[in-house]
This record gives sequence, structure tokens and C-alpha cells, in this order.
Amino acid sequence: MNIVKKIPLFLLAILMLSENMTAQNARIKIDIDRQIGEVDKNIYGNFVEHLGRCVYGGIYDEGNPLSDEDGIRLDVLEAVKGLNIPITRYPGGNFVSNYNWKDGVGPKDDRPVRMELAWARLESNRFGTNEFVDYARRMNTEPYFAVNMGTGTIKEAQEWVEYCNVKEGPYYAELRKKHGYPEPHNIKYWSLGNEMDGFWQMGHLNAEDYCKKAREAGKLMKLTDPNIKLIAAGASNFRPDNDPHEWNATVLSELKNVVDYIALHMYLGNHEDNYYNFVSAPLVLEERTRIVKGMIAREMEKADRGDRDPIYIAWDEYNIWYRWRAEETMTGTRALEERYNLEDALVIAGFLNAFIRNADVVKMANMAQLVNVIAPIFAEKEGIFLQTIYYPLQLFANNMFGTSLDVFVDCETYNTDKFQLGLAEQATQQNGVPYLDVSAAYNNGEVVIGVINRHKENSITTDILSQEGLFDGEFKIFEVNGPNIKAENNFDKTEVKTIQKESVKLKNEAGFTYEFPPHSFTMLKGKIIQ
Repeated sequence: MNIVKKIPLFLLAILMLSENMTAQNARIKIDIDRQIGEVDKNIYGNFVEHLGRCVYGGIYDEGNPLSDEDGIRLDVLEAVKGLNIPITRYPGGNFVSNYNWKDGVGPKDDRPVRMELAWARLESNRFGTNEFVDYARRMNTEPYFAVNMGTGTIKEAQEWVEYCNVKEGPYYAELRKKHGYPEPHNIKYWSLGNEMDGFWQMGHLNAEDYCKKAREAGKLMKLTDPNIKLIAAGASNFRPDNDPHEWNATVLSELKNVVDYIALHMYLGNHEDNYYNFVSAPLVLEERTRIVKGMIAREMEKADRGDRDPIYIAWDEYNIWYRWRAEETMTGTRALEERYNLEDALVIAGFLNAFIRNADVVKMANMAQLVNVIAPIFAEKEGIFLQTIYYPLQLFANNMFGTSLDVFVDCETYNTDKFQLGLAEQATQQNGVPYLDVSAAYNNGEVVIGVINRHKENSITTDILSQEGLFDGEFKIFEVNGPNIKAENNFDKTEVKTIQKESVKLKNEAGFTYEFPPHSFTMLKGKIIQ
């Protein structure tokens, strides 16, 4: 049972006499004056790639009784809407580096079937640009397109912008109109390729050649529509024989006056079945964020961007992916169908906490991917279930907005062993990892606090204190948890989900005490009055 008790003002004064005092309880101190930056809604984005059953058999399933006349799976769409997704990246991923957008427009029966070389399957092209835009409008998301910087040309990239964003006149704008879309799609966000530093990428380039191609593609695209935002492909290759910082430094130096974001990717895995290593791994993402933030600051001192914002970071691929990484599970029509458990959900909450704590520079993030393929939603022909990772993302995307706060946390810590980090083949070690991982945002008198208790066995009793103002009214409490760290969901069981706990009722209180259960994520939401 969770313990909740109020903390009177005189006790708060004693607690705050010294930051170094030994306290019986852990402490989380909220100070609404210690602000990091505005939380951009786009950090709750997602990703749809033509990979496995993400599109075909996922969001789009022609002939299925659960689909409508357009082939859209209605049960999937309803679950998608629950995530309140503000922006969705499309169509890849590795897929895009050998994709010609022209194959996916026009009458469906006239579209060519192509060999899909990235994930070893056939691509029917029955779902393409216009189908995705229609789907995006139905799920109330902003489309974010990635152009082919591998086998594609800068002219193809320009023509896609023309097709999507120019109202009338030139050839591709008129072609869109012939295809039944008289008004432009007005796609705002465009990525200049995907993971171009990776040797696995079709059309892989070195940093200098990538920057030359990206600069010229961006030039043509911006001449076609000056209002678009461009995202550069940052480092994704963190293997020990490669220097990802060199790639990022070159991209930022060469494209500092061209792009609006630099895209970074990270996938994590619990290869060694070491729980404490795994749940601390998002701290490595935070470390990489700080390094790139420093690089951006250095280049912005030399940039000539006029009145444009500085370059921001887009973590436009992140997730847990390690079980389905053998050759036979990475290709074909059922590729990457990872099944998630509670510890995976806690890591996703850790990613999201890290994005909030770095809200001044992280302005976009896209969980990869939406359905079936390393995804929060899993579908078969007969129905769907929500994976464990669905629930923390849903809580953040529907509640955590406003100004990110620099939260003081005082709790016990632990050290990790060396471990392998997802795609990176490097050993990483974290010292002094706090059992409580915390983020918070303040929005028009309301504070939202996200707390992971990483401890596998113990609850952590915590004093939640307000430095400026008083907690007042009803504090709503939501908890993501399950019977154990390996608990999973499936079609016939839901072991991990969000439970709304009994609210805490406060009246002009300086603080209150809450007991965070082991292996849990908790979100608390209430008011601070001045």
C-alpha cells in the first residue's frame, strides 16, 4: 500500500535547512523558478516505416473485416489515437535509402512492385505518400517525411516537396491534383536521409560527401518551399571502430546554416539479462545529448541563421530492440516483432524523463515504431493488444507539458557493471545511479512529476517538497507496474498497464510523502499555488 502524508510548513523549514543533512526518506524538491526549457509536444512522436508488418498488416490491412473501405485498421487507429501522437516520421528508416516516392502515388493498381532491399521483402507500393497523409490526418498527427539520400537524387527530393507543398502550376503540383488532392499537403518537416553514417545504409556516404549532398538537396527543397524545416542525419554508428562525434561535428559545422535539427538514434537491449544495468541505460542517451548540445553551442557562435532558432536535437528513432536481432528475425514480412515486458516499459519512461530534463535542446523524438515492428501496439488479423511500453508513452503524451523543471532528487544510488549498449558494441558503466529517476514540468499552476523507482525489490518512501508555492487541491496519481519485471501483455492477458491510484488531497501544503512501489513508473499531477 502507498503511504501518503502531508508535510506542514515548520517541518519543511527543518528539511530545507541543509542539503547535506541525512534524512530518513528520499526527497524530491520542486522549484518552479528553476526552469530548463519549454517541453515541445513533438518529443512524443512516432515512426512508420515500410518494414515487416508496420504498414501492411498493421495500420493498413486491405480486406480485413476490421478495416474500413480504405484499408485502414480501425482497431489499430483507435489505439494509435490514445497515444496523442503529435508528429509521425515516414517512410523510413533504412527503407527510404532505396525508395522512390513516385512509386507510391497514383492509381494503386498501376503502381510497381519493387524488391525491398533493406528488409528483404516485396514492396507493393499500395500505401504511399497520399495514403500516409490521409492516415496522419485521421490520427491527428503532423507528417514528417524522410527523403532518399542514398540511391536517390537531390532532384527527386525537390520534386517530392513540389508534389506535397506547392499549390498549383508546376508539373508535380498538378500531378498531385490529378491524383485527387487539389490542396497541398504542406509537409513541414523533412529529414535529409537516414543514418547515412552507417555502413549498412544503401548509398552510405562519408561525412563530407553527405554534407555536400544534403546541402544541395536542402537548397533545392527550400527554394521550392521556404517554410519547411530540415533535419540532418546525425550519428547512429557507435561501434568502437567508428567515431560518432567526428560525424556529428562535421555535420554541424557544414550544415549549421542549412538545417533546423540534427537527428540522433538509439536502441537499447538487455542482452546480459542485467536489470539494473538495463534500467540505467537511458542515462547514456542523456550523456550523448549533452555532448551534441555542446557541439551545437560551439557552431551557433559562428552561424549566420538570421532570426531562425538554433539547431535542436531530434531523437527521431529510439526504443528497445534486441530480442529480434538474429538474421531470421530481422527480415521478411514478420521482422522485428519484439514482445515487451515491464522492465522495457521502465526504460521507455527513462527515455521520456531524459527528453524532459533536456527540453531546452531536445525538441523532437520519435519512438520506433508504431505497430508490430518494435512497437507499442501489436496486431494480428483478429485483433490487437497494447504492449507494456504503450502505457508510459501514453501518460507522458497526454499530461507532461509546459516548462521543464530542474528537479532536486536525494535518494540512494547503485553502481552498474560494464554492459553492452544496444547497437553500440562499446562497454559502458554508470556510477552512482539514483534509484529514483525524476522529471517534472510546470504549466499554468499545475505541476506534473514523473518518477521511476528502479529498485527491483523495495518501495522508496519519498518526501515531495515545494520550494516556491504550496501544493493545493487534488493530486492525481497514475502508476505503471506489474507483478514482476518480466511481466508481459498478450492477447489473452494484460499484466502491465496504467492504474489510477487514490488521489492525494492537499490544502496549502508545503509537501507530502509518497511511497513509490518497486519496479514502477508513477506520474503525479496537481496544483501549486503562490
